[in-house]
Amino acid sequence: MSGPQSPDRFHEDKATYTVTGSQPDIDAGVEAIRTVLKTLPIRPGVYRMHDARGDVLYVGKARALKNRVANYTQVDRLPKRLQRMVAQTRSMTIVTTNSEAEALLLEAQLIKRYRPPYNVLLRDDKSFPFILLRDDHAFPRVQKHRGARKYQGRYYGPFASAGSVTRTINALQKLFLLRSCTDSFFANRSRPCLLYQIKRCSAPCVDRIDEAGYAELVRDAQDFLGGKSTAVQKKLGAAMQQASDAMDFEQAAVIRDRLKALTFIQGSQAINAEGLGDADIFALAEKGGAMCIQAFFIRGGQNWGHRSFFPVHTADVVTEEVLESFMAQFYEEVPPPRLILADRQPAECELMALALSERAGGKVRIEVPQRGERTRLIKQAQRNAVEALDRRLAETTSQGRILDEMVETFGLEGVPDRIEIYDNSHIQGAHALGAMVVAGPEGFRKNAYRKFNIKNPEISNDDFAMMREMFERRFGRAAREDPDRDSGEWPDLVLIDGGKGQLSAARGILEDLGIEDVCMIGVAKGPHHGREGREVFHLMDGREITFPLNHPVLFYLQRLRDEAHRFAIGAHRAKRSKAITVSSLDEVPGIGPARKKALLMHFGTARAVRDAALEDLAKAPGVSKAVAQQVYDYFHG
Repeated sequence: MSGPQSPDRFHEDKATYTVTGSQPDIDAGVEAIRTVLKTLPIRPGVYRMHDARGDVLYVGKARALKNRVANYTQVDRLPKRLQRMVAQTRSMTIVTTNSEAEALLLEAQLIKRYRPPYNVLLRDDKSFPFILLRDDHAFPRVQKHRGARKYQGRYYGPFASAGSVTRTINALQKLFLLRSCTDSFFANRSRPCLLYQIKRCSAPCVDRIDEAGYAELVRDAQDFLGGKSTAVQKKLGAAMQQASDAMDFEQAAVIRDRLKALTFIQGSQAINAEGLGDADIFALAEKGGAMCIQAFFIRGGQNWGHRSFFPVHTADVVTEEVLESFMAQFYEEVPPPRLILADRQPAECELMALALSERAGGKVRIEVPQRGERTRLIKQAQRNAVEALDRRLAETTSQGRILDEMVETFGLEGVPDRIEIYDNSHIQGAHALGAMVVAGPEGFRKNAYRKFNIKNPEISNDDFAMMREMFERRFGRAAREDPDRDSGEWPDLVLIDGGKGQLSAARGILEDLGIEDVCMIGVAKGPHHGREGREVFHLMDGREITFPLNHPVLFYLQRLRDEAHRFAIGAHRAKRSKAITVSSLDEVPGIGPARKKALLMHFGTARAVRDAALEDLAKAPGVSKAVAQQVYDYFHG
């Protein structure tokens, strides 16, 4: 059997069957399924139900495809949810696999890709952050990492939040004095930075520590992150005693501060997970038709945070099946630990353990503790799940009332499922960009946020022109790719940060694109400019609405606008910071960090390198005549 990460593990083209239908009723759906059923083998695989448009309705797995799919033709035995699905089914796609465990992994993969409306979905907008210790540099950097693992090094995680990562990185800096700066910053230092002065870095950039000494710090950090904090503590204690005996009291004080940082971390754990090693803890709460799964992440016996998940499409689905679907999708992105503790067994627990073992490359155990210290951890997770679900239900009820009142006040056609809020940011036209934030009844949808780098430099100081470019790109693309508006990605309401003029301009931009039915509202600061609560809301029919200072709809709309402003400012700062740290030498072919540092140390600035004569370039330390010619040709054509 091929490995779980193998690119050719599944071969759709070897076992794909498609039928089409046109009648939108349950008989047509059953007939489409029966047509596929005639060709199905009795072997493991994954099936997809499609509607008349070809969109995926449902993804399922099977130990024996023919037997499993045949169940959908027994309509009277299906729950109402699946009866509705069969009524919409017009075609199927079948993929055979080598084992049922492979089918489970592929099912989770396809659910994450297609987000079908009849599957239980792990609705989470953010990937999990990790700590990365790079090993492709003589002095490895410790950094926060999200996304694909494209760098060489060791990844530690997942952490529940960016805050958990930041606190741990701060601790690593205090404990082990590891650098966190970029390679570009590292290569261009001529003296230690502030982190060295406050004893959070050993300054390898200016040779305050040699490669062997730094490598020992890295090994200690790896031991700490791997759960060997006691060994690290003993080593630091011995080093402090040795420095004290040698009357090197300054060094002893440095080590003492590192020991204090270690003790603080050990004492700040929210739960005592000592002796647990690497484990994830899950507990599920159910109330009012909603479910919450609380997760604790334990790595190396340390609590790396917890997070609440609220899976959707859980109506008429038993909790064990919800937990199974959740785990399969959760571990699609996160490496499974060797131990998973849960307050109940997921459906097909043995199959889930086998599939996760295949993904992890080693045995994974799923346990439901019945006694001892681990039951206390489960009870704590259960209590957190219940409390998180209660908060969620209270927020949802309050949110529903606010949205209903907003519909009535603004005369909307119904409760908006997708609200888009636009803002832009620049400093006197520099590094201009626009931002789009998306919200719905369930809250902000951060995976739908978008940044628009303003491409035309001539308009970067003109807010109206920037808005035109944003709208033309966003709505022009939507009109081309989804003219029938079936994707669910057209807004029901658009909020513009501005008054009557901005609203009129936005309306004109959409009319130029042939779009006249998108509801927009302008949010202006009102006569008392800059004072919260004095906003004036401009409607497309010319009306102007203000709210009392403590009105809940006003608070909600302010929160939407402030989120757009926060996102725009954050994106602008990131763009500006990147521009500041980028050197023109970064673009020169064949110039790595060492030669770049040598050139900057010799000439002082990148501008001086650019203006230098060929003979002067060749005089720089470590720069050969060929490299000097390459640099000169790059800047002088």
